[in-house]
Amino acid sequence: MEYYEAVGRRKLATARVRLFPGGEGSIVVNDKTLEEYFVRDVDVLTLMGPLNATATEHRFNVSVQVRGGGVAGQAGAVRLGIARALLKMNPELRPILRKGGFLSRDPRVKERKKPGLKRARKAPQYTKR
Repeated sequence: MEYYEAVGRRKLATARVRLFPGGEGSIVVNDKTLEEYFVRDVDVLTLMGPLNATATEHRFNVSVQVRGGGVAGQAGAVRLGIARALLKMNPELRPILRKGGFLSRDPRVKERKKPGLKRARKAPQYTKR
């Protein structure tokens, strides 16, 4: 069976997305349904963004393997993976996906802790005397 595969990343999450053409629109994430895996509505809306923007919600069955990071990071990774897979399927969708901001990899990651500081930027309290 032919499918289109792409990888999406966000923070520490990595998602491998496969789009199977000719489906009825089912989305399976780590062998669970979309609603089972992503409980919050905002995460579901986030990852459905590319499919809604290109009006292809019910044209594909989507299979996702996602690992690492937290819930929001995983949703962002899946979103990027779906957008990249749609682009492989049909390069003419690039302007729509680009306009929606679905093809941009969000570079923000947790900043490392620095020596002498309590966290990445929080310094110990300064006392004058």
